[in-house]
Amino acid sequence: MAQETSFAASSETHAPKPTRSVAELKQIAAQVRRDIVRMVHGVNSGHPGGSLGCTDLLVALYFKVMEHTPEPFDMNGTGQDLFFLSNGHISPVFYSVLARSGYFPVAELATFRKLNSRLQGHPATHEHLPGIRIASGSLGQGLSVAIGAAQAKKLNGDARQVFVLMGDGELEEGQIWEAAMYAPHHKVDNLIAFVDRNGQQIDGPTEKIGGLGDLRAKFESFNWRVLETDGNDLEKLLPTIEEAQRLSGQGQPIMVLMDTQMGFGVDFMMGSHKWHGVAPNDEQLEKALQQLLVEEAGDY
Repeated sequence: MAQETSFAASSETHAPKPTRSVAELKQIAAQVRRDIVRMVHGVNSGHPGGSLGCTDLLVALYFKVMEHTPEPFDMNGTGQDLFFLSNGHISPVFYSVLARSGYFPVAELATFRKLNSRLQGHPATHEHLPGIRIASGSLGQGLSVAIGAAQAKKLNGDARQVFVLMGDGELEEGQIWEAAMYAPHHKVDNLIAFVDRNGQQIDGPTEKIGGLGDLRAKFESFNWRVLETDGNDLEKLLPTIEEAQRLSGQGQPIMVLMDTQMGFGVDFMMGSHKWHGVAPNDEQLEKALQQLLVEEAGDY
């Protein structure tokens, strides 16, 4: 197997807050997308659509925004920014970003969804995979966990922030709205939440399945501070995250409604719910990889 790409952090040097240019982040995102399509192809199983759509966010957080230390990994994350993936089915993007930022060997991505692998289809804590702090196979729970982690940081005098990502279809879970009421009431203002607003879920468009309506108005009525951005454009996404961080600490949790396209980066996957949980065949994989070019590919 190929050696780990230079995108992966060294085990000897871990800067508290990675600094990357937008051009570098785009190259990392392309490599992560290559990982995603290869991982799901390798076992003919997994969720490429949402993973590809959320790649830019996770790359931005782990390689630019968050202060975090891959080694040694600590479940409490004291003194570090924390990220929780609520829509756990998009585990391929999470695993790739964790590996390429130094949490575990990139070569381990080849074990995705295989027997005895630490890289389960949905992230789990039983396997003790570094970077995974909660199991997120069941939808609707991540926001509640993130709120708890954020409150714990405030109680412990920890100034770092907590980030959480949810899917828009996931907002049909009632627990989301219980948490959405709780956070503003208790002034959980060190929390930045993201919704992947791609308009698709496993059974079709979100507006036909559950009808999300005006999400901005809904969260604002719960007293969240709401921002909106293009989640597939780093030149727009990064300034929005920076604004969210500036607004933190002012008594309100922050919600970022992030417009993305399911399957972003692979033209035949983009914008269709059909790629929510379907793996590409051999021909489709090659076509996808031809579109996801990097200057120095570091495929596992």
